[in-house]
Amino acid sequence: MATATKVEFAVQMTCQKCVDSISKALEGVDGVSSLDINLAQEQVVIESILPSSELLELLENTGRRAVVKGHGVSNGKHLGAAVSVLDTPRDGPVAGVIRMVQLAENRCIIEGTVDGLTPGVHGLNVHEYGDISDGCNSCGMHFNPTNSRHGGPEDEERHDGDLGNVIAGEDGRARFRMENDRIKVWDVIGRCMVIHSGEDDLGQGGKPNSKTDGNSGPGLACGIIARSAGLFENTKKICQCDGVAVWDERDVPLAGPSRQRHGQSQL
Repeated sequence: MATATKVEFAVQMTCQKCVDSISKALEGVDGVSSLDINLAQEQVVIESILPSSELLELLENTGRRAVVKGHGVSNGKHLGAAVSVLDTPRDGPVAGVIRMVQLAENRCIIEGTVDGLTPGVHGLNVHEYGDISDGCNSCGMHFNPTNSRHGGPEDEERHDGDLGNVIAGEDGRARFRMENDRIKVWDVIGRCMVIHSGEDDLGQGGKPNSKTDGNSGPGLACGIIARSAGLFENTKKICQCDGVAVWDERDVPLAGPSRQRHGQSQL
């Protein structure tokens, strides 16, 4: 049975009508177990087994802007959270966000959305280096502190970074949520998440590199794994340096003159 986690969203709300609209959109949704809306704080906390991207879509379908602020569990005792923003070298089409929450020593939730993929199966792995100076080529091999052979996420012998496969639909989007008993957030922060061009054969394909990388082909998109906020750890509403509201940040560059110009227009 899938483990529910809580996701904290900043949501642009101004009145009770906003609250009612969000309640109507989320209550009764299969996979959503609780909903807490705080109008004064413009905050929505959802407990669910669904990926945060699906919850975000449900919120924004009400016409309100929203952004993930924190991720955790009901009792607030998660052991760490991380995020990896995947991008394609040389401005390719593949991009996504993958989030991780450590629930226990041997239990990590990994969920994400990756767009721009060719329809079908793609290998997903944690690689050893947080180096994207040469795109995914400089991320090194799979994270493998036990010097084991490559395998699938259910195998006893496998790399710690072996996450298996995700499936992209006809629209090129892979949306997934998995539980892993080997990954530990504190061990992978600073390393890289990589999604590959082909299917990972989980070490069973009989190819020369099946036991090293699953014959999954080159990395399509990669991103350094960074620590992220847990529930109620992120109090940010507006960036003081440039005035960009937290729910507007996804629409502007992360840095540079364009972000500064946008920020000035908010002041």
